[in-house]
Amino acid sequence: MAIEIYKSESTLLSGLKVQGKSRDFELLIDEPRDSGGTDKGMNPVELLLNSLGACLAIVIKSFARSKHINLKGCTVVCEGELDPDGYKYINPNAKKGFSKITINIHIDADNTDEEIKEYIDFVIETCPVHDTITNTPEFETNIIKK
Repeated sequence: MAIEIYKSESTLLSGLKVQGKSRDFELLIDEPRDSGGTDKGMNPVELLLNSLGACLAIVIKSFARSKHINLKGCTVVCEGELDPDGYKYINPNAKKGFSKITINIHIDADNTDEEIKEYIDFVIETCPVHDTITNTPEFETNIIKK
């Protein structure tokens, strides 16, 4: 199968507001007021957590029937631990990104605890966003001067 390319475009607007675009969709990204933003949208790390939670929820729904899970509903809550002293360069030893991410999957299904545990293990293994975070991809950065 051919590799698919996904694309996002993030444009700095005013202050710390950023317009994110993918395909025909737009999203406003901002920082909270106490971080210098206007609090008009999620900040990038919140967006990352939501991307992880949404991807897990989609995988949960997508494979439930084929894996014989009688899914009635689910909510995925992701929490990230981040020390702002890292990205603010206050503490050179502090990590700049999340040091820990906790995933709480609230699932409503008529299956045994063991069946649900096995299914969630499969979901974690299958989720592209989880895989991207845990198995970091190769990065290439190109600078294009306007």
